[in-house]
Amino acid sequence: MNDFTDAAGRWGIESEFFDVFGNRSVASPDTLQRLIEAMAASGATPRALAPPALMRAYQGEGRRLWALAVQLYALRSRRNWGIGDFSDLASLIALAAARGAAAIGLNPLHALFADRAGDASPYAPNSRLFLNPLYIDVEAIPEFEGAAELATEIAALRASELVAYTRVAEVKSRGLRLAHRAFRQTASGARRADFDSYRKEQGETLLRFACFELLRRQYAPAPWWQWPQAWRNPGRAQLEEYRRAHDEDCEFTEFVQWTADRQLAGCVAAARRHGMPIGLYADLAVGIDRSGADAWSAQHATLAGVSLGAPPDELNRAGQDWGLAPFNPHALPDDDFAILRQLMRANMRHAGALRIDHVLGLNRAFMIPHGSQPGAGAYVRFPFEPLLRVIAEESERARCIVIGEDLGTVPEGFRETLARWGLWCYRVMLFERDDRGRFRPPESYPVEALATFGTHDLPTYQGWRDAHDLRVKRELGLDPGENDEARAWAQQCLREALAERAPAYPPGDVAPVAAFLAATPSRLAVLSIEDVLGLRDQVNIPGTVNQHPNWRRRLPVALEELEHHDDLRRVAEAFARAGRAIR
Repeated sequence: MNDFTDAAGRWGIESEFFDVFGNRSVASPDTLQRLIEAMAASGATPRALAPPALMRAYQGEGRRLWALAVQLYALRSRRNWGIGDFSDLASLIALAAARGAAAIGLNPLHALFADRAGDASPYAPNSRLFLNPLYIDVEAIPEFEGAAELATEIAALRASELVAYTRVAEVKSRGLRLAHRAFRQTASGARRADFDSYRKEQGETLLRFACFELLRRQYAPAPWWQWPQAWRNPGRAQLEEYRRAHDEDCEFTEFVQWTADRQLAGCVAAARRHGMPIGLYADLAVGIDRSGADAWSAQHATLAGVSLGAPPDELNRAGQDWGLAPFNPHALPDDDFAILRQLMRANMRHAGALRIDHVLGLNRAFMIPHGSQPGAGAYVRFPFEPLLRVIAEESERARCIVIGEDLGTVPEGFRETLARWGLWCYRVMLFERDDRGRFRPPESYPVEALATFGTHDLPTYQGWRDAHDLRVKRELGLDPGENDEARAWAQQCLREALAERAPAYPPGDVAPVAAFLAATPSRLAVLSIEDVLGLRDQVNIPGTVNQHPNWRRRLPVALEELEHHDDLRRVAEAFARAGRAIR
C-alpha cells in the first residue's frame, strides 16, 4: 500500500476527503488506481512547480459600481428570432448605462452543439474558445437578404413562450447559410479582408474547430473517439488538406465565428460609447463536454476518463457528477501554461470582468471515474498558485477584472491566496448569514468582491420570498434542502435586514435588496433582471434536466418596454443614492 500511496501522491491525488458528516474517510485503492490510470493515459509526467513572483491583476479605479445580470437567450424583443441576440445586448447596454449600470453580466456564451440545440445548458460547452452562433443577429449581417423567405417561421419563434432551441437553431442555420453564400459572392473588399484577418489571428485553433464541426456532422452520432482512426487525433497538415477539400463547408463555420466575434465586439464598443467602465461581465464554465471540440483538440491536456463533480455532503447526499471533462493538471504547465493562457485570452477578449465558475477547481478538483458513483471519486490537486499567476498575467494584459466563484466549503487560506493574486471573491446574500440564520450586515462584506442576491442555480428574490422554489422542488420529487419553518425564519430575518436599509418600500419590492447590496463596500453589486422584474421561477434547478424548463424561460417584458419599467427605475435609483451610478 505504501508504493500505491506514493504513486497517488506524485499524481496529486488526495486519498482523503470529507464525507457527508464531516469525518475523514479514505477513498478506495480501486478508485485511486482508476484515477491514476486515467491521468497517466495522457502520457504526461508529474512534476513539481515552484510559484513564481507575485503579480496582481488589474483592479479598476477603486470605485463602487453596479451591474445588471441577464441570461442573453432570455431577452425578448420585437425584432429577434425567438432568442436574445447581440443586437438585443447592444440595446440593453444603452438602456442600462443610462440608468447608471457599469456592466451587463452574462451567462456563458460558449459554443454548444448545433445538432443538439435542445441541450441548452451554457455550462456544458462544445468549446470554451468560440461563441454560440444562436446569439448572432442574422439580419445585421450586411450580405443577408433572406428575411422574407423565413418571415413566417421567425414570427412563430418570436411568439413562443420558451426559447424553442431546436427550431431556432434550424431557422438561424438556414439564415446563416444564406448570408454565407451571399458573402462569398458579393462581400466587399474590406469585409473579405477583415474575415481573412480573423482567420489568420485564430490560426490553428479555428482550423481545428471548423474541421471538427464538419467531421462531427460526417460521423454523427458517433463521438470522436469512435471515428476512423485517422481522424481521432489528426495533425495540422492533415487538417489543412481536409479543409482545402471541404472549403465552403469549413469556411461556413469560420464565417459564423467571425460574425459572432465582430457582433460581440460591437457590443463592447457600445458599452464604451455609453461610458460603462466594465462593459461586459462574462462567465467561464468550469469544464467541457468530453465529446466536444476542445476535448478533441487538446487530448493531451484533457482527462477523458473521468468527470468533474462534487462529493456527497449535507445538501446533496448522493454527490454530484457534472459530466464535464477536466484539464490534466500535469499537462497544464506545458509551454508556460499555453492552454490556460489560450482559454483566458479567448474569454477575456471582449470582457471587462470575468467570473471563473467553481474557482476552487484551481486548487483541487473532485474527479469521478466514468461508470462510478460520485461517492467513489477523489480530489486531485492542481498547481494552484502557478495557475493564479497565469490568470493574473492574462488579466493584466487584457485589463480584465477576475472574479472567483468561491461558494461552498473553502480550504483554509484559499480566499487569502486568491486575494494576493488580485482575484475578487463572490458574495451571495442568501448565503451570508450567521449561526442564527440572520443576514450579515452590508458592512461585513469584503471590498475586493462582487456582491449579489443569488445565482442562476438559486431561487429568484420573489420565488424565495414566497417559498415558490420549495413547492416546485417538492412537486418534482426533489429534496428542497429546507423546511417551511426554516424558510419562514429566514424570510423574517431578511425583512428585518432590509427594513434597516430601506424602510419606506412596500413588502416584496426588490429595491430594498438593491439598497442592501449597494450599501456593501464590495466593488461591484449585481442584481439579476429576473429579480428586477419580480419573476418567481429560477433559471436553473440543479438535479433536473427535462423536468423543468432550465435555460429556456424568456423574459415576460420586451426590451422596448423595459425602458419604462418602474422596478428597474427604482433599482437604479437605489444604486445611485449609494454612489454606485456611473458618471
